[in-house]
Amino acid sequence: MKVLKDDIEVKMEIPGAIIRQQTDFGDATGLGKISGEYFSLSAGVDTTPLFMGLEGNMCQCPHWGYVISGVLTTTDAEGVEESVKAKDLFYWPSGHNVKVNEDAEIVMFSPQHEHTHVINHMIEKVKG
Repeated sequence: MKVLKDDIEVKMEIPGAIIRQQTDFGDATGLGKISGEYFSLSAGVDTTPLFMGLEGNMCQCPHWGYVISGVLTTTDAEGVEESVKAKDLFYWPSGHNVKVNEDAEIVMFSPQHEHTHVINHMIEKVKG
C-alpha cells in the first residue's frame, strides 16, 4: 500500500503541529492493525501537557519511525532522554513524552487502537 502525504487525513492541527493518521495501514501480528502517520512539528512543541491524564501522563503507545528532518527528544518514565535527528530510524516504547528541538517532519507506524486513543485524548485536551 502506498499513500501520498497530502492524502493522509489530518486528525489534528494546532499552531506548531499537524498530525496525520492513515488507519488500517497494515497488520502487526500480536499488535493488531497499525496506522501510518506523518507528523509536521515546530520547534518548541512539548507533548507533556497534552498527555496529562493518560496513564503516567505519557503516551502509552509504542512507535516505529523515521525522522525526515529536525530534532526531537523523548523522555521516558525514568527521566531518561534520547534525541533523534534527520535520517534516524527510531523506536519509542510505551511511556514517553516528546519535545521538538528543531522543526521536524517524521513518519511513524503505531498500533492503531492505542495511538488513536492517544490522539483523541490530545484533541480533547486542545478543545478543553
